[in-house]
Amino acid sequence: MQRLRGVGVAIGFIVLTAAFVPVQWLALRFKLQLANTLPVQFARGLCRLIGIRVETYGRPCRELGVLLACNHTSYLDMPVLAAVIPVCFVAKSEVATWPYFGTLSRLVRTVFVDRERRSKAGEQRDAIRERLEAGGTIVLFPEGTSNDGNRVLSFKSALLGAANSMVIDASGQKRRVLVQPVSLAYTRLHGMPMGREFRPFFAWYGGMDLVPHLWQVFCLGPIDVMVHYHHPITVDQFPSRKELTAECERLVAAGVTHALAGRPGAVGPAYEDEPIELPPIQDNGLEADLA
Repeated sequence: MQRLRGVGVAIGFIVLTAAFVPVQWLALRFKLQLANTLPVQFARGLCRLIGIRVETYGRPCRELGVLLACNHTSYLDMPVLAAVIPVCFVAKSEVATWPYFGTLSRLVRTVFVDRERRSKAGEQRDAIRERLEAGGTIVLFPEGTSNDGNRVLSFKSALLGAANSMVIDASGQKRRVLVQPVSLAYTRLHGMPMGREFRPFFAWYGGMDLVPHLWQVFCLGPIDVMVHYHHPITVDQFPSRKELTAECERLVAAGVTHALAGRPGAVGPAYEDEPIELPPIQDNGLEADLA
């Protein structure tokens, strides 16, 4: 039965993506609003097809220019997050060269970065800034790689320097980019709590081959994913980029730990679209910190 399920999901995956690719290409080519909304529908279709049930705790920030700082477990993180609101992703540069998946990544306007070349950090940070300053919502995985789903790795601070950017909000006021920490955890398999031994079947990390792992995901069955949206913060609340990064890591790690334990609210309140009180814009020396 698992193999039959896998075949059915694989066929559906091919059909769904074959329908998405040309329409999204045309939407981007002619700069249609559909280019923003179609990826959300595509991601939701993928989640339904694979059997991913997304439960959100709190809400994503709907302001212009938001950087979502999220832990990274699997390629499944992308459709999970994109199924909630329109987002773009920051991904390692080699993803752009992958057959099929590289094309999908480009069509959803992924920002590709070379994490191994520190000399390119400023240029890559500027590419993220341009997207944020245009009002987009960008998903950044500050761990720099994926993990086994049972823990959160240390956050790297380099690309979070883009949070020092300024945007014009809906009221016409200038403000800093908002950083919203996000905890993502794979919690249940077939409705039952997913123990440590099963979570790596969905986590994709280390030297795992992509296609065999994807086939395994297609076969295994419905899973539940908890996404906890924490309250947005800005760089002006911290002395430097490193302190901002440390706070994001603390919140995200706590959210994952409590979600895996079945008590997502224990880490503290989620964000529920309440008014955001921003501190005054400061010269906090972040630009010098990025050097």
